[in-house]
Amino acid sequence: MSKERKIRVMVVDDHALFRDGMVSVVTNQPDMEVVGEASDGLEAFIMAQQLRPNVILMDINMPGTDGLEATRLITQALPDTHIIMLTVRDDDVQIFEAIRNGAVGYLLKTIRARDLIDMIHAAIKGQAALSPGLALRVMSEFRRLGEPDPSEPVAPSQAGETDARLEQLTEREQEVLNLVAEGLSDKEISEALYISLYTVKSHVRNILSKLHVKNRREAARLAKK
Repeated sequence: MSKERKIRVMVVDDHALFRDGMVSVVTNQPDMEVVGEASDGLEAFIMAQQLRPNVILMDINMPGTDGLEATRLITQALPDTHIIMLTVRDDDVQIFEAIRNGAVGYLLKTIRARDLIDMIHAAIKGQAALSPGLALRVMSEFRRLGEPDPSEPVAPSQAGETDARLEQLTEREQEVLNLVAEGLSDKEISEALYISLYTVKSHVRNILSKLHVKNRREAARLAKK
């Protein structure tokens, strides 16, 4: 494949040793080239707009602007760039947050080099870059969100509907919802629970989705009921 047609890849990770490994894997492919490296999300956002890579291998957890926020910013500015998240943790919340933010793939850093290359090719073709296990979980979750819960009565009371929706929340989401109902801001919740502001925002988005409400006020009203 000619140089002009090579897949342009950018690697983003705050650990230089891991980043070097990714660069080595990609540059060894005859149809790929590494056009840039970044060590944090903000640097990646700025660099991506200059280099316009086809694919970005993005670490999810980085100091400052993390991979999730960088993915949101980049996909808004460069919708044709395919972002594959790389992480050490198999975390459902982060998986769905990454997909909502525009990522086309989510891979564990334990992935084999050959499989990583296959996933890059899949992303370029417009396919999801997910391992079979993660793909099944994503499909199951979207199927669950799109279908009524068969365990619920056909015509439950309003109170019953509220209870069923609240039961879908994780323990942490229930803690966040209780603080939302008390009128605390995201920053105040972050300080109260000793979690990052971005994690609070992620929990709030999940709560609104699971409760099928449009805003914090409606969520708080349900919680108080």
